[in-house]
Amino acid sequence: MKSFVITIMDNPRSVASAERCIKSTKEFGTVMSPAITPKDNPHKIFEEEGLPVENFVEKYSYLESCMSAFLSHYNLWKFSVSKKQEVQIFEHDAVAVSHLPEFISHKGCISLGQPSYGKFNYPEGLGPVDLMSKQYFPGAHAYRVKPIAARALIEQAKIDAGPTDIFLHNDRFPFLEEYYPWPVVAKDSFTTIQKEEGCLAKHNWRGGERYEIIR
Repeated sequence: MKSFVITIMDNPRSVASAERCIKSTKEFGTVMSPAITPKDNPHKIFEEEGLPVENFVEKYSYLESCMSAFLSHYNLWKFSVSKKQEVQIFEHDAVAVSHLPEFISHKGCISLGQPSYGKFNYPEGLGPVDLMSKQYFPGAHAYRVKPIAARALIEQAKIDAGPTDIFLHNDRFPFLEEYYPWPVVAKDSFTTIQKEEGCLAKHNWRGGERYEIIR
């Protein structure tokens, strides 16, 4: 299994956060995966990939930043399919805080991350369980995906792509699960994606103190 942390390579804070993630997951040999950013012209990439953009037009995030974040995950789904192997995907603010099993038996795509925003439910049971904290991934900061599931994500994205965590929804993908107790948390102190409206529900927002929106 390959393990990646999505990293904005020309952003020192992103690189520093990714290095922290790599240190916390060193047993997996996690490496940086260069993020797509607005500088890469995400509109052109969406057109080339046949991806719709309508679901990205909302008040919580900056359009091109949100599109770029989705493409950063999408590229790793394509890697999983092309290499025919499971991948473990982290965002740069992810930190493993408890034991992360090397092998997890799951249906196809499993969230490893503690909810990072909004209200949520506590799962019933331990280990791989049905996705219960929310009806969609409670932040896409840590998860694993198998090739067959990655292919399904790619195919569905060509129909109704959207912000990554919301896109990974029970209604679209019945194989979604989460691992409980959550072994990974998002230790975020900045965002390059959300507007202030999108930060208000973040558990680390704290009224905006010590939390920065980087443009």
